[in-house]
Amino acid sequence: MSTKYTGATSGGQEKPLPKARSLTTAGAAPAGRAGAPAQEARAPALDRGQRVRLGDQLYGQIFDRIASGHLNVGDKLPSEHEICEQFGVSRPVVREALLRLRADGLVSAYQGLGTFVSHQPAPRLKTLGDVRNVSAYLRAQEVRMALEGDAARLAALRRTDEQLKKIVDADRAFADGLAHGRVSAEADLAFHASIAEASGNDFYLAVLETIHESIQGFMRLSLNLTRTGSRQRAERVVDEHAAILAAIREQDGERARVAMQFHLGQARHRLVDRERD
Repeated sequence: MSTKYTGATSGGQEKPLPKARSLTTAGAAPAGRAGAPAQEARAPALDRGQRVRLGDQLYGQIFDRIASGHLNVGDKLPSEHEICEQFGVSRPVVREALLRLRADGLVSAYQGLGTFVSHQPAPRLKTLGDVRNVSAYLRAQEVRMALEGDAARLAALRRTDEQLKKIVDADRAFADGLAHGRVSAEADLAFHASIAEASGNDFYLAVLETIHESIQGFMRLSLNLTRTGSRQRAERVVDEHAAILAAIREQDGERARVAMQFHLGQARHRLVDRERD
């Protein structure tokens, strides 16, 4: 549901709304050429032959412009009709992409005013991997929050001493690697897989395997941001893992579920919001 926005300042005066920013890369004058006429350019057409669906491709195009700074927090996106024209896609494709951007906290819609950028990833994200698949990565993260939260709950209730040791060893290997700048998606996967295995239900691992590619892609982007980010960011990741492990060790199922879902939710937010760097 769209949020209603008045556009008024605290002093009661109407605040002028920003004009919509073009999603093409040729909408602004180059630096040092103030007043130079802007050139209109059509955005690159989306590839209907790709495996990645059109909604995700469009999401990736807009995400790319937000991450690169072509669109900044507070900037207004073009209307649905204008985006259709710029990318040569139908309105349902545009709506799908905008809904996902809103769900991921990157944009906010205000009734009668339009859609505005609300959060921005760390600029270095673009140098760390292909951001075109971010939409799929974040959808997989939603599945993980439901699935792995319950797997952690069952692991706390059912784990054996041998399985607990495997979780402890995986956590230690991940934390040691992170402390020495050797972040590894494989080490992170080993920690999460050991918990799913300790749930005593093979279906958890089987379902996670079906989205393995998206999970691994998410982890690589997220962990590379952590490796190149602040020390506090890395410490938060280690602390979140430690909270999950402590709950499983103490066989507190509900606390393990909450700790896992909190960790996966925070990882999701850290990917799309540079303020959490």
